[in-house]
Amino acid sequence: MASPIRIFALLVALCFSGLAAAQSDRDVARASEPFVYQVDTVAMGGSVEADRLDLGTPMGLVESFMAAGEAREWGRAAEALDYARVDAPDGQSREAIAAKLYDLMHRSLTVDWTALPDRPDAVDTQTSSKDPMSGTARRSITLATLALDDRTVPIRLARVQMPGGEPVWMFSRQTVANVPALYSRYGPTAFEQALPAPLRKQAFWTLAWWEVIALPLILLIAALAAALTYLAIKRWRDAAGDDGKLVGVLQAIHLPATLLAFAGTFAIVRESFFRLSGPVKDLLDPLQLILVLAAALGIALSVIEAMFEFATDRRTDKLEAPENNDDRSFYTRMSAVRRIVTALLLVAAIGILLVASDISTTLGFSIIASAGLVGLVLVFAARKVLGDIMASVQIAFAQTARIGDAIYYDGQWCYVEKIGFTHLRLRTWDERRVIAPVSTFTSESFENWTKRDPSLMMHVELELDNRADVEALRKPFADFLEQDPDVIDAEEAKCQVVGQNARAMVVRFMARAQDPKAGWNMHCRLREHMLASASRLDAAAGHEPAPAYIPREREVRMDVSRGEEAG
Repeated sequence: MASPIRIFALLVALCFSGLAAAQSDRDVARASEPFVYQVDTVAMGGSVEADRLDLGTPMGLVESFMAAGEAREWGRAAEALDYARVDAPDGQSREAIAAKLYDLMHRSLTVDWTALPDRPDAVDTQTSSKDPMSGTARRSITLATLALDDRTVPIRLARVQMPGGEPVWMFSRQTVANVPALYSRYGPTAFEQALPAPLRKQAFWTLAWWEVIALPLILLIAALAAALTYLAIKRWRDAAGDDGKLVGVLQAIHLPATLLAFAGTFAIVRESFFRLSGPVKDLLDPLQLILVLAAALGIALSVIEAMFEFATDRRTDKLEAPENNDDRSFYTRMSAVRRIVTALLLVAAIGILLVASDISTTLGFSIIASAGLVGLVLVFAARKVLGDIMASVQIAFAQTARIGDAIYYDGQWCYVEKIGFTHLRLRTWDERRVIAPVSTFTSESFENWTKRDPSLMMHVELELDNRADVEALRKPFADFLEQDPDVIDAEEAKCQVVGQNARAMVVRFMARAQDPKAGWNMHCRLREHMLASASRLDAAAGHEPAPAYIPREREVRMDVSRGEEAG
């Protein structure tokens, strides 16, 4: 027999299940109702007698509105607009607003017809099941957005219903209220309106005849401005004469300024006189922005590069001088800062481009970007470049090699002239330029002769005859140490026999110089002096076998018989 407590719990569970069922029935009933904006009234334009537009679906609304606009039936087109927030006292002004909206959609917007649902509830049947809006009824759809002053204005469709009326799709009240302001921003200029009517007729695609004529004309005007800018900078450079700093800056900005003149003139002429429409505008806007950003970035980077080159192009006895150790460190750090600033400017330019042009939607890259392919491709392509950039910054901050340092790299004595993003420029002792990849430079060992102490122990090795008197050579070596101006710390100098074979022995003469450049010259003079001394001490040919300093080649004749040898 069930206890009273169990019976009470069962009754409570039945009550809650009944309430849940009733709530579910109410939700189902409510879900069967159309998903709309309930409004008191819909202020429609047009005449009731005219052939009505298809306001049942979003696609039907846009198609019938564009068809009415193409036929210049503004009375019919006005039916698609909700004028509740527009002060329009007569039908004519409402028709004018409909004409302006049609012009905006025709000139400045690109309608994605595949994304427009052809269902009254606007359910997107093409989206993936993972989309949170999949299978969901909608009462508002954004066709596109336009920038107006400091904000973005949507062109929006709304599904509205008056009490006792049928749900209809219309251009929303706020969209209609924004049409006059948008038209003044994106509509035809006064110059376009003054053109003859035949030129304003559509030629092909979405272009009118005046646009077909205007586009080459705009390009010609921009090219003329670029040519004049190029010639003006060239004359300025020629007139600058010996002003190396000004000439360097002008030479650096010559091409970027020419590009900026082309892109800027193209943008100004388009904005002031010719407002191209439709897909042509969508294509030209990002390209125009890319050109302007590239030109501005090029000018900024060129000026930075030119000023840095001028400041660090003091290879003549300045940075390479032994006492300028601090200057070498300073300019090397400045080189790293320059590369960091360059990288930041590039990133900022790319960010401005993506934000300002909305290139991902304008050029149709959103599908690829959503799949992550663009990111993977860019990362893979830039992998080595990014590695080289980081390696160059590492060299600059770690000070393993500084601008002006004397190094011994790949069997050559060089001075570091420039540390770039991906390469180092090295100047050899004979004025050749060695371009070393940063990745190779950092992965291989090299000698830095001026890292701590610029003085360098130079040595000369001579092969002398095994019978040579080394002690006799120390006197001319000591004379050289005393007389040569580039020798420092003469007490460290040494004369040593460091090798020997059947033909000769190897004698090394070592002396210290104050820096690599002086050391090289001293090294050559030491070799010349010791060779001359050995030659003076060497016996003449008639006084063999001793003394001998210069090595001899000895031969044994095997063709001589014993009798001949004895005779």
